[in-house]
Amino acid sequence: MNIAIIFAGGKGERLNSNSNSNPNCNQNSIPKQFIKIDNKPILIHTLENFQNHKLIDKIYLATLKDYLDYTIELVEKYNLTKVKKVIEGDNCAMGTIYKTLVEAQKENPKDSVVLIHDGVRPIIKQEVITNNIKTTLEKSNAITVIPTNETIILSEDGANTLSVPIRKTAYKAQAPQSFFLGEIIEAHEKIRKTNPNYTDIVDNCTLYQILNKNTNLTLGNFGNIKITTIEDIYLLEGILNYFKKENTIGS
Repeated sequence: MNIAIIFAGGKGERLNSNSNSNPNCNQNSIPKQFIKIDNKPILIHTLENFQNHKLIDKIYLATLKDYLDYTIELVEKYNLTKVKKVIEGDNCAMGTIYKTLVEAQKENPKDSVVLIHDGVRPIIKQEVITNNIKTTLEKSNAITVIPTNETIILSEDGANTLSVPIRKTAYKAQAPQSFFLGEIIEAHEKIRKTNPNYTDIVDNCTLYQILNKNTNLTLGNFGNIKITTIEDIYLLEGILNYFKKENTIGS
């Protein structure tokens, strides 16, 4: 069983704080996952990539409490038949992911492959989804990355350079991040015993590193950006049109 876990519970404060400069959103706009690009909510663009992938069997989706009914309406409107549950998210991204994983575990075997993906990361090639599944089956997990094309500087105080990693060894983490269902839930539960709020844990790769568990890389695609700022909306509009012409994403 191959399952997509899509978390879309963020409110998008960083984007909406400077939203008046783009006609697709305004200061009092809905959360970023529901902003329309090409006349379709960003979240739907994301979901369609997994809906249209032949190896994905089910999708579990977490959203904001106040948008739960609206999200269900969107799922029905766009005929997203692989979406099996839409649930209310938690108070942080990692908590939302854990809650959605537990929901999936109620009706799926522990050896199911789960691809954990941001609801506001809509430009993912079909081959990246395929390779996540393949790498997880072979190596037990898969972290999607791309080589960095810029110099990375590490700093503890934001003012002084701590170190500069060699560029050829540096990568940018993307999504999906994929695991066996039982193993990722077990990892979450270990962390939650001592760090229930997931302090300083930004994703599941970080969680695994804290637990000294090995993670395996799989190459993603340039353009697979996470929508965070207003500039990302402009980027998304252009990237989406390009990839749709190339017919390499699922929507």
